[in-house]
Amino acid sequence: MTRAQSRGLATLLEQYQVPSSATQVCWATLFGRVAPLCIEVGFGMGHALLATAQRHPEWNCIGVEVYRPGIGALLNALDAAQLENVRIIEGDARAVLADALEPGSLHRVMVFFPDPWPKSKHHKRRLVNAEFAALIANRLTPGGELLLASDWEHYAQAMQAVLDAEPGIKNLAGDGHFSERNDERPMTRFEARGLRLGHRVWDLAYGRCEDITGNR
Repeated sequence: MTRAQSRGLATLLEQYQVPSSATQVCWATLFGRVAPLCIEVGFGMGHALLATAQRHPEWNCIGVEVYRPGIGALLNALDAAQLENVRIIEGDARAVLADALEPGSLHRVMVFFPDPWPKSKHHKRRLVNAEFAALIANRLTPGGELLLASDWEHYAQAMQAVLDAEPGIKNLAGDGHFSERNDERPMTRFEARGLRLGHRVWDLAYGRCEDITGNR
């Protein structure tokens, strides 16, 4: 962790943080307004969440992460940009989605470059599984979308198979197909370097099916 990141955690976290133990959060009260709700699961260094909050000042944005240097970096970026439409939760994303968000409340969910856990014995630790897919389908608002990206082809294929099988959401590119790169996903230096080296990134986009109702 850099000194700047450590300083951000020490001086800014209280301003932006939502306790990970928070349940039944009234997001309209927390943000001081009613607005479409966007969440990024595992925001890393915060590039995508920062870009989304800047592009959509009319949205309330939530970031969930456990990597403290990344949290510190995002806090500094939010402070520098004077953004007020972002809140951060340091904790487990599954618990946040299950306990702090109501069914049909999320306009957009972003999951960019989740840990692929490449060893077979570790696949059970992967974030995107059938339970996660069902939870996301339930939490999306009608017309809401789930955006994902991975630079591990095998994991991208595994995510696609799991998500295509979830009846509450639909693959916007068609079952079995990957999406074009979403223009709203910023190009990080890491991704740009990978592309220069010939690496690929696989994008996925899903929308909530209009007929999904009730709790799952």
